Amino acid sequence: MAVSNFIRFDWAMKRLLRNKANYVVLEGFLTTLLGEKITICHLLESESNREDKDDKYNQVDILAENSKKELILIEVQNNTEYAYFQRMMFATSKLLTEYMYRGDGYTRVRKIYSVNIVYFALGSGEDVVYHGTTEFRGLTKGDVLQLTPFQKRQFQVDAVAKLFPEYYILRVENFNKVAKSPLEEWISYLKTGEIPYTAKAPGLPEARARLLLDQMSKGELAAYYKHIDKLVILRDNIFTEREEGREEGREEGREEGKRQALCQVVARLKSQNMPLKQIAELTGLSLEEIGKL
Repeated sequence: MAVSNFIRFDWAMKRLLRNKANYVVLEGFLTTLLGEKITICHLLESESNREDKDDKYNQVDILAENSKKELILIEVQNNTEYAYFQRMMFATSKLLTEYMYRGDGYTRVRKIYSVNIVYFALGSGEDVVYHGTTEFRGLTKGDVLQLTPFQKRQFQVDAVAKLFPEYYILRVENFNKVAKSPLEEWISYLKTGEIPYTAKAPGLPEARARLLLDQMSKGELAAYYKHIDKLVILRDNIFTEREEGREEGREEGREEGKRQALCQVVARLKSQNMPLKQIAELTGLSLEEIGKL
């Protein structure tokens, strides 16, 4: 993993972007991703995003509240986790209850955006950015359940899906092209840590000015490089596990292929009424094994 002149986004989230003076970087990222102007009022504390004393490098959370009182959970995940979809669902469900006071009516339920930046192959798909919402579709007519005019006025939204949590998944390792849009510029930075001077996406010019390695103290720089080293080891371990799994799969496939071929040979010889003893001599199988085949 090459180290650029700029601080990686996950480290910046842990150390720098929690500073109100740097909210502009987070606001630019969220504005670009969500497609609307996002203003962060303040960051919140949640049981799911308190910083670990051991500085765990596989998870980084920021929980923000925007100007609409909506909650935005940003998580960076470097480690492969096969149940990550369930983890996303659990985190949003937990936030729903954490920020609803006992006795409040259901109209006080907060809107939540779950933004997940993952550095591993989550699920199976060809795209880089995925957006998930909740809708209710009729089983017989196929229509989507809508809000009434009264509900639209009361809730200030125009669709049922906008009341439910929305999920964004950025599979940044899948990005392998030249950035041509603001969102692609952000994804390129998330993957490479580089911010070219041509990048104009909201928040990136500010990140280029504020997230420079040479602005860090010697102690901060040492901790940062230690973090990078851990990520390199983590990626190497994931790659090794993946390759070992593939090799085991290939070996199992070869063995299964041999077995299937042998079964076909035995079947042909049996169909020709060849004595089992002779089949055993030709194939090297025991009479018992031939009987099972």
